[in-house]
Amino acid sequence: MFLRLKARAGYWLARRLFHWSWFVRQPRGWSWLEGQFARMANLGDVGAQSFYGHILAFRGVGLGAREEGVRLLRLAALAGDGKAAYQVGVICLAGTASKAPDPVEAARFWRIAVQAGHPLAEIKLKGLLSNSSSQ
Repeated sequence: MFLRLKARAGYWLARRLFHWSWFVRQPRGWSWLEGQFARMANLGDVGAQSFYGHILAFRGVGLGAREEGVRLLRLAALAGDGKAAYQVGVICLAGTASKAPDPVEAARFWRIAVQAGHPLAEIKLKGLLSNSSSQ
């Protein structure tokens, strides 16, 4: 109980400090922030999984960090996070170093994003379905 409360408090503070560029530029500061984000994401918090997943997938250093970011985004998307579902759909359609492009999987995640109310997901889904039906 206490550890969850400590993790939530640390995550709350880290999200606030994330907007202070001087703190983020400090190696020890960034390391502390990542620890808070990772702890909360590992506890299953959907918002933290989405937030930290976006950071790792698009700003992570190395293939391992990017793959972990995609994994966290996928978890958040399956839990109903619209922004994460949209991004996983984009990643699925583009493919990664370890996976070929998969339009069926992209459509699956964009449907989740549409249900969550993401504004661009419906446009992407319609475009994907119209391209596949015209071929």
